[in-house]
Amino acid sequence: QAFFCLLLCIPWGSSCPPSCQCTEQAGAKAVLCSSRHLEEIPKDIPKDTVFLKLDANSITRIPSNAFRHLSHLKELYLSRNAIEKIDRAAFRGVGAGLRTLDLSSNRIRSIPKEALLALNAKLRLANNPWHCECALQEVLWEAQLDPDSVQDITCHTAPREEYTGKPLLQVLDAGVNFCSVRQRTTDVAMFITMFGWFAMVIIYVICYVRHNREDACKHVDYLRSLPSTQGHAE
Repeated sequence: QAFFCLLLCIPWGSSCPPSCQCTEQAGAKAVLCSSRHLEEIPKDIPKDTVFLKLDANSITRIPSNAFRHLSHLKELYLSRNAIEKIDRAAFRGVGAGLRTLDLSSNRIRSIPKEALLALNAKLRLANNPWHCECALQEVLWEAQLDPDSVQDITCHTAPREEYTGKPLLQVLDAGVNFCSVRQRTTDVAMFITMFGWFAMVIIYVICYVRHNREDACKHVDYLRSLPSTQGHAE
């Protein structure tokens, strides 16, 4: 009985989500929600949470401001879910103290670079069906990736089939620049658009000249068909 009384008197600061277990690790609050069949991130996570485990669930999306109130958060585990979409402001409000963010083994194909580049945490992005593109390349260059998992970031799809199935780092080391490919594609599209407009202008000018020429010829033929003044005088 004394043990249960002591447990009830622990100053949690706020209630624990019903699907999770709240405990303390080295004096810091840990919220453990692993393997709880969750389909979304709980909304009642205590504000003073330091360690948050949401791995091995069925979460499909990380919406904007999902962790905004967790300014003390240091470690966040979201691996082995079914995450497909991450909003641009998904991690807005998370303190600069976040040091680990595990997004490995999900269904993430692409991610807005704005969602990750403001973080100081080590990122684990391995074992996702990535579409290798400029945004992912920028994340790899600028974010702090966990060195133990960076080799497992593989191109599930890519602009060119020869990159499919290869580690992204290997593709980039070979000199491929997805951002320049995108810029080149944009330049080609602009060139085609400008060429199309130029062709339309040329066609319009040709049609306009041809139409005016036909009108002029008709006018000349009309004038020739009129009785001359000399004929009337005779």
